[in-house]
Amino acid sequence: MASEEAGGTALPDGFGRPLERVVGKATAGKLERAFGMATLGDLVWHLPRRYAKRGELTDFASLVPGEHVTLVARVRSVESRELARDQKGRRRSLTTITITDGEGSIDLAFFNQAFRKEQLRQGVTALFSGTVGIYKDRWQLAHPDVELFDEAEGIDAEEWANQPVPIYPATASVTTTKLQALVEQALDAIGDQPDPVPPSVRMANRLMPLVEALRMVHAPRIEQDAYRARHSLAWQEAFLLQTYLLATRSWLDTLPTAPRHAGALLARFDAALPWQLTDDQLAAGEAIAADLASGTAMHRLVQGEVGSGKTVVATRAMLAVAESGGQSALLAPTEVLAVQHLRSITRALGPDLAAELQPTLLTGQLPAAERKRAMLRIAAGQARIVVGTHALLSEKTSFAELGLVVIDEQHRFGVAQREALRAKGTHPHTLVLTATPIPRTIAMTAFGDLDVSTIRSLPAGRSPIQTFVVDKGDVAVFHRIWGRMHEELERGRQAFVVCPAISPGTLEGVSAHDGGTAGGAGDGSRSGGGSGPGGTGTDAPASAAPAAPVDDVVTTLRQLQASPALAGRRIEPLTGTMSTDAKDAVMQAFRAGEIDVVVATTVIEVGVDVPNATMMVVLSADRFGVSQLHQLRGRVGRGEHAGLCMLVTSADPFSDAMVRLEAVASTLDGFELAEVDLEQRGEGDVLGHVQSGGRSGLRALRVARDGAVIEAARAAAQEVLADDPKLAHHTTLRLAVHARLDPDARAALVTA
Repeated sequence: MASEEAGGTALPDGFGRPLERVVGKATAGKLERAFGMATLGDLVWHLPRRYAKRGELTDFASLVPGEHVTLVARVRSVESRELARDQKGRRRSLTTITITDGEGSIDLAFFNQAFRKEQLRQGVTALFSGTVGIYKDRWQLAHPDVELFDEAEGIDAEEWANQPVPIYPATASVTTTKLQALVEQALDAIGDQPDPVPPSVRMANRLMPLVEALRMVHAPRIEQDAYRARHSLAWQEAFLLQTYLLATRSWLDTLPTAPRHAGALLARFDAALPWQLTDDQLAAGEAIAADLASGTAMHRLVQGEVGSGKTVVATRAMLAVAESGGQSALLAPTEVLAVQHLRSITRALGPDLAAELQPTLLTGQLPAAERKRAMLRIAAGQARIVVGTHALLSEKTSFAELGLVVIDEQHRFGVAQREALRAKGTHPHTLVLTATPIPRTIAMTAFGDLDVSTIRSLPAGRSPIQTFVVDKGDVAVFHRIWGRMHEELERGRQAFVVCPAISPGTLEGVSAHDGGTAGGAGDGSRSGGGSGPGGTGTDAPASAAPAAPVDDVVTTLRQLQASPALAGRRIEPLTGTMSTDAKDAVMQAFRAGEIDVVVATTVIEVGVDVPNATMMVVLSADRFGVSQLHQLRGRVGRGEHAGLCMLVTSADPFSDAMVRLEAVASTLDGFELAEVDLEQRGEGDVLGHVQSGGRSGLRALRVARDGAVIEAARAAAQEVLADDPKLAHHTTLRLAVHARLDPDARAALVTA
């Protein structure tokens, strides 16, 4: 492929120009505070949430007090009256405009704006933006922003009525009408810009040039214009991201590292395993073994169901590295999980291998003397398997020969944290583990620079888990839960009770990106996100009704200890705020059967393995996301006895939260649930941070919807890079990709 860009000039700074140079310091400050905007590019990529039409009124039925809305409505009546003079004797007035959607009505209140009764006469249709309030049992917008629809010259009435009007994600200080004007100003200031997508790719896929698509998405003449523009912008985003990921992968493949070959250590480990590895485990192991022996750094993601044996796969990789004297570091997100991993690995190794490899724990909460001894063993190379939390990232922690980095539950760590650990070795191999199955489109988008191995099958002997959704308002059924728990305990088994809060008003471990609400309000349902014409009629997502009180560990513990059904039972709490020793003591006692019921937060979400635990009750289950619930459920049924999971909720039967709970109850297939999760919540939450470490940056691309676009963009990026690996002949594309790459990878992608 020949060069497709003449001149080879650097990317102009139009998109990167500071906002204040164009819109002024005060307005730039408002945009930064409201939306985190800093440049013109940030502003022009602030795409409309939806499009209204002058001829279509907004349905008022979905409005909720406290949310900022933008409405197309018609004036039904106008009333103006004088108020008592103020303390300085000045006249005051109140103008009340009642607007309608054809069914319901809302009052607009304007103080000392008598001109509104002339501007907003009966029958006028306009755009109104403000915050929904209630006054004397009536919906009200106080001092809303108003935009009259002035009929443009040269456009007939029907075309004018149907022309889409962009409605933006907005705030009270930066309304949608202000954003319309600011975006137009920014686009004029940017002018023409070269497009990072090569012309041949644009032509082959019938895409609009970047700036043309941006202009059209903000000012479509007809509905189809908005769809065409969004498609082109989504394609551009997908192409840039896939080019970045593929270029990153190409760079990673050049990083030389010491080959690691499995030998006697792995053979001894496999021979002592009390079970047979599954076909999926063997396949993942073979792929990892080939990576380790290749002489270039491995970058592989192993995704698997809860309890599918990912830790065993990782341990086998560690043994291959240890064979030649190398060290492996497993980074876990919580201390409880790190301790569980260490015990699991040590138990699997057996006494002889454990004595040789000296598996070592390093966490920030270890006693100083114990932590110092651990760090000395690590620095001396005696500890060839190291398990820890963020303490592994400390500058004081050094390795003799770090050959493999294992990241467990990678979504809990930022890129900078993962790289800080990798930097402690010379291009160590990287193995990423996740028990949260990843939909294919997410894998291509967020992990496109990693090889992926999937473990679907569960080891033999795992028992099935039954899951039920329980309405807390059904008192008889709710109380029956504790009777059912009594029956399990009578059989000599154990149980978990999980709460989203530690004490009243103190939530722990309810991840906002996983469908929960860290602030405690709402039901965790997905917030709306515009993706083309249409929409709900409001700028903000509809909020839930006032939420039921959140169940907490302190209150629940007290109630269960007083419950006749559980009289005499040993019930203990487990939360993230407890000391290391206290948490460890509870888990040790629970594993030993000395505790019957643990009342916990999500500190037990992953890694906790107590085969005798057969029942889990999740209170306020609507506060958790699909993957969290699936992970929690995976803590039971890990032995010979079947598991039972009760999801207790006060959520509305028709809410998104109830849809989420019913989905979890309907299947044990985490991959199926991952697709449900993606469909319900959208990729904004599921993606989290892309590999570059910043915000996902996806403005038009919707991973749940645009799988075909992502696949086509990846194929096009592969073709471009195959012909021009360093993008020497695609200057604008190279500079755009450089903006995403880390400094080391950037250095590798330069013209010779």
